[in-house]
Amino acid sequence: MIYKNPVPTVDIIIELLDRPSRPVVLIERRNPPYGWAIPGGFVDYGESVETAAIREAHEETGLQVELVELLHVYSDPHRDPRQHTLSTVFIAAATGQPRAADDAKDLGIFEPWQIPQNLCFDHEQILKDYRHYRNYGLRPPL
Repeated sequence: MIYKNPVPTVDIIIELLDRPSRPVVLIERRNPPYGWAIPGGFVDYGESVETAAIREAHEETGLQVELVELLHVYSDPHRDPRQHTLSTVFIAAATGQPRAADDAKDLGIFEPWQIPQNLCFDHEQILKDYRHYRNYGLRPPL
């Protein structure tokens, strides 16, 4: 019998604490699906989701992040057009100047109310949930 399981991933909403409005860092993807995305990626075998989040944030942005809290877990089977993934989404804090690296073609710093339109995956919903949480203290519904 062959089992097919969702692939674990992480996404990291990085708040830049050394800027007054705490903008967030997004990357423009170098590989399909193209567009803007929250930094993140696949969890390696033998790695915790926390370790994966810190590693992916550094690989894609050059920032050393501190994980602040867990926002939510997103597991819609259609969230990633490549395969069924589930993402553990963290809110993290960082300071400094991020730079695009690894599979990030470009990088942008955005105010939470000025997010670009062409977001990949389910990142529009994740960022909407993040803004709602930051503004009202309410987490996404289960």
